[in-house]
Amino acid sequence: MALKIIPVDTNRQLKSFIMLPFELYKNEPNWVPPLIMDQKNFFNPKKNPYYQHSEVKLFLAEKDGKVVGRISAQSNTQHNKEHNENIGFFGFFECIDDQETANALFEAAYEWNRYRGFTSMRGPLNFSVNQECGLLVDGFDTPPMVMMLHNHRYYQKLYENWGLTKTMDLYAYLSERSEMPERIEKMVDILTKRYKVQIRSLSRNKKQMKKDIETVFEIYTKAWEYNWGNVPMTKAEFDHIVKELLPIADPDLVFFAEIEGKHAGFSLALPNYNEVLKVMNGRVNPITLVKAMRAKKRISSARVITMGIVKEFQGRGIDSIFHYHSYKNGLPKGYFKGEFSWVLESNLPMMHVAEKLDAKIYKTYRLYDKAIPR
Repeated sequence: MALKIIPVDTNRQLKSFIMLPFELYKNEPNWVPPLIMDQKNFFNPKKNPYYQHSEVKLFLAEKDGKVVGRISAQSNTQHNKEHNENIGFFGFFECIDDQETANALFEAAYEWNRYRGFTSMRGPLNFSVNQECGLLVDGFDTPPMVMMLHNHRYYQKLYENWGLTKTMDLYAYLSERSEMPERIEKMVDILTKRYKVQIRSLSRNKKQMKKDIETVFEIYTKAWEYNWGNVPMTKAEFDHIVKELLPIADPDLVFFAEIEGKHAGFSLALPNYNEVLKVMNGRVNPITLVKAMRAKKRISSARVITMGIVKEFQGRGIDSIFHYHSYKNGLPKGYFKGEFSWVLESNLPMMHVAEKLDAKIYKTYRLYDKAIPR
């Protein structure tokens, strides 16, 4: 049978789309299976607020009656409004090691975007930079941390042979330590006193926690404005992601900075729940829940997933102060590994901060573009 590209229009096809990675990575020890029920909710337009402002189309590749690939094509009205651009996107690419299949999938996403008048196609993004994004091109020897991706090494070849070209690299920095060096403590103490920075953690009081979450949205909107590739979340998207992350967040790893009574920034680190997902194999049942409870007690790493510093307070070392406190509070909990990700290859100040804290690049993710001529 010939290779076929099939639009996902039924629940059965969506199930095939969701389950394909479980087949492709069954012998890959560093892949972390997502929860199947979470994936179903993610692709449900009634439950994912991304669908409120943008279009999405999923495609399957079928060969000899077997599903061998998948891809999403999507618009992102929030991105194009923020950056005054007219580009489309793709994501969720998974494929056997076969260029013909990969080409057909990319062509399907390309044609979907071309038909809508976009001038280029960028990816992989699932569905935006506020979710999982980037193709892993270096650092395959360890599992990804929470909300980060893992893929086969041969994907880079499939991407580039079709004609996708690099547009930006995203770095993941790793720091491993069992204690905080004295020099870093001294540096943070000097910065804190010099700029009169006050640091506090997320409140455990429900009323104050609600206010803190509103502060995060306020700072996030201000701090990331005009950053390369930034996509402002709608309030519905923000509320949705808070609902998802709050159950796994540790208030001791969420920080707010104030200077002279003004909100200066926030930092959010999450315990690496990929260590829990790994043992669940995508399923929720009595056996996997017991495994999850045991794995949760043994989590040994955390990831700083987002940090925002209001423009008027940038350049005062608040980012270093945040990283210090994340480690200071994380070490007693057994989090000896810390990932700072992702960092744009063009974000030299943040790269210098990571390096000051003895962190090193250990994974590189890449975003690609392809022009769509008119």
